[in-house]
Amino acid sequence: MRQIIFDTETTGLDPAQGHRIVEIGCVEMVNRMSTGKNLHIYLNPDRDSDPEALAVHGLTTEFLSDKPRFADVADEFVTFIQGAELIAHNAAFDVKFFNAELAKTGRGPITEYCETITDSLLHARSLFPGKRNSLDALCDRFGISNAHRTLHGALLDSQLLAEVWLAMTRGQDALLIDVDDNDGAGSDGIVLAKFDASGLVVVKASDDELAEHETYLAALDKSVGGECVWRKLDAPVAAA
Repeated sequence: MRQIIFDTETTGLDPAQGHRIVEIGCVEMVNRMSTGKNLHIYLNPDRDSDPEALAVHGLTTEFLSDKPRFADVADEFVTFIQGAELIAHNAAFDVKFFNAELAKTGRGPITEYCETITDSLLHARSLFPGKRNSLDALCDRFGISNAHRTLHGALLDSQLLAEVWLAMTRGQDALLIDVDDNDGAGSDGIVLAKFDASGLVVVKASDDELAEHETYLAALDKSVGGECVWRKLDAPVAAA
């Protein structure tokens, strides 16, 4: 089983608005073991990064100016991912950028080159509903050190995600008892009741937390000179 854990850094949020990939990081695992074979590429996007994106990854236009363009490395990238399961955190974001870049080179979407694409964020949300499931939060939850992560970096984030993915998918721990599907009894004869999720407590944001959130959104509005993307995401959808 060959898996590629991957991440990107970009100039902004949406390739439909002309944003491009500036960094690709891929980590190869075979049979759930790191092979030490990675793919790490900085790219010249032929444009500046949005200030918000630059604050996240720190890759300046000057630094990227002598780096290859995606078209120059497209063959290397598709060869590296060929036939593998791709795993990314919030995979839809990275996939839309790769599809845009591949289309510019006359190639089909990324799904033509890989076996399947798995979103580790969706998997984390299924395991830990109602909890924070960012990469940093998952590192904290599984005791994975990310102290060296001051800025986002595609390769570093892929390496951290590889550790998180192994921790999330290593199977049931000894705290749980195997259950026979036929009679609901474990190997020691103990019958387990079905889990009832109806009593789970939903913790909502307090008024103070909502006020802090509004203050932060207002600051984002000011920095982008208009309405930030989070307000658009929060806007109610008109009935069809």
